Amino acid sequence: MNLQNNADSIAQFHRYIAGQKTLLRNHYGQLLAQDLSRQQWDGCFQRNVLAVLAQAYDGALAYLKTLPFDSTASPINLGLADLTKQALAAFDGYVDEFLLFVVDKHRTSCALSNFPDEHKPDKVYVNEVKRDIAGLWQNFALEANAYVLECR
Repeated sequence: MNLQNNADSIAQFHRYIAGQKTLLRNHYGQLLAQDLSRQQWDGCFQRNVLAVLAQAYDGALAYLKTLPFDSTASPINLGLADLTKQALAAFDGYVDEFLLFVVDKHRTSCALSNFPDEHKPDKVYVNEVKRDIAGLWQNFALEANAYVLECR
């Protein structure tokens, strides 16, 4: 396999991730609607953000594993393949954009207006969710890197 095939696989992965953004938002909206219909608003921000991102990372990893890579020519620094860095770059701004969407959705939700912690998540709550997201991201990145390193 040549470098062009690696570049093609990276480009395909970036297109896949870009295409998932609308699905991510729709999935979040569905989970929030389910919670509200069941009157399960307590913790819905954290619960649903993590559920959506966990599923998104699982899907991204499954898709990544369908792509051919040849890591023999990819530099590795501190155990991280350069190809992995290129793949992970598809997520630049991904979580921040998603969280902005979610916070806005909560702030404009009349159904959540009686639940201030969920209606207008404060910085402490958002940061707690971001710490949980970091754990999901770490697992995803490690698994993605392991796959890329196995590709020879």
